[in-house]
Amino acid sequence: MAVQIPCRQLFIDGEWREPVLKKRIPIVNPATEQIIGDIPAATAEDVDLAVAAARRALSQNKGKDWASASGAVRAKYLRAIAAKITERKSELAKLEAIDCGKPLDEAAWDMDDVAGCFEYYADLAEGLDAKQKAPVSLPMDTFKTYVLKEPIGVVGLITPWNYPLLMAVWKVAPALAAGCAAILKPSELASITCLELADVCREVGLPPGVLNILTGLGPEAGAPLASHPNVDKIAFTGSTATGSRIMTAAAQMVKPVTLELGGKSPIIVFEDTDLDKAAEWTAFGCFWTNGQICSATSRLIVHESIANEFLDRLVKWTKNIKISDPLEEGCRLGPVVSKGQYEKVLKFISTAKSEGATILSGGVRPEHLKKGFFVEPTIITDVTTSTQIWREEVFGPVLCVKTFSTEEEALELANDTHYGLGAAVISNDLERCDRVSKALQAGIVWINCSQPCFCQAPWGGNKRSGFGRELGEWGLENYLSVKQVTQYISDEPWGWYQSPSKL
Repeated sequence: MAVQIPCRQLFIDGEWREPVLKKRIPIVNPATEQIIGDIPAATAEDVDLAVAAARRALSQNKGKDWASASGAVRAKYLRAIAAKITERKSELAKLEAIDCGKPLDEAAWDMDDVAGCFEYYADLAEGLDAKQKAPVSLPMDTFKTYVLKEPIGVVGLITPWNYPLLMAVWKVAPALAAGCAAILKPSELASITCLELADVCREVGLPPGVLNILTGLGPEAGAPLASHPNVDKIAFTGSTATGSRIMTAAAQMVKPVTLELGGKSPIIVFEDTDLDKAAEWTAFGCFWTNGQICSATSRLIVHESIANEFLDRLVKWTKNIKISDPLEEGCRLGPVVSKGQYEKVLKFISTAKSEGATILSGGVRPEHLKKGFFVEPTIITDVTTSTQIWREEVFGPVLCVKTFSTEEEALELANDTHYGLGAAVISNDLERCDRVSKALQAGIVWINCSQPCFCQAPWGGNKRSGFGRELGEWGLENYLSVKQVTQYISDEPWGWYQSPSKL
């Protein structure tokens, strides 16, 4: 199935533009290790041009073209984009699969979610009009107060490679719905579909400068965007280390940031559960998206009374996962995104072994795949709470396991982490599930499942997994500033000072 990679430039002010320094970055297909094309490499000079274009888009026609247009006007564009994404779903899914290695069925599912996300925020954009001038109840009848919600301005959106288009759209759709102008900087490891989003925006006639898309390396394009004085907010999804640097850069100008960072999420399996259902959710929670999920439930905490039988079942489920080129029919696990990531995952596994852990299953390249950055789904037992694999995010198909005897012990193991993005609990006792959900220190908790995500529900973490929430109404609020307007409505003078006319 030959897929043609379009040769694109940067997207600035509604036009394709060659990078100022004319540099490009090769695209490597992680399933074949072959170079299949290239993307433009933006630098600080291109960031300046994109930020200037975004500023112009906000002030154009005194803001009436975008920022202060009605939400209904912006919604029309968002719906038009959604329709084009749906129209091009098959092509976009193939591009996504060969760019980042995700199985084609998953990539197609992502494209449905991309269109759904634009549709959802189109509805919220329309709803914004009715919420303007919302009255505030006051204790004094001589004043009346209402609230305006206004776009925060020019926003920088820096996004990861595991869901290249979908996670970009988690930021782009609400930012545009709010009336902001945006500069999107996707990961250099998977940018193809984000450049195709630029093409879609051109086709639907999105006003120039409203969305600018700069591909390139983090230090050369992401860093100048994060520290740019004319960018009003940064939203970032990626590693905790990079998030910390972005927060430091933004702090110099007291610039707001939203950060969705790493995770080392637990899945607690109690003894009263259906073992096969629990095994499938455990596998899905860690091996979906080739294990490269910030919210992956990669720490299995299983009740000691069922541990042996459960792990036997889990190994059988895992060995049944089809590992292949992502475009092959029925593929359920593709390669990790790059050579660097492949080497990092294998190093985590070898370190676990050297620290005394047992590789119960996987941990190596699949025998039938001689090329590509493939790692078999891996299950590691005999870990301690200080073992590196238990504490650090791998971002690959690696699950580590510990057992517990009491609910309190399970919660202690689950919460003993620097991270707090997701957590899952599997049990037939729903009262226990509710109790455990409240006690888990995470921004997202799944009961009797792992990883479902809906654009209507808030997404984000606690602790070193970041702060702020994306998706749902919370995602829109990220890009709005709140203005209080208060009017004195009495005919009487204020009367605090003695009037000079009465002296």
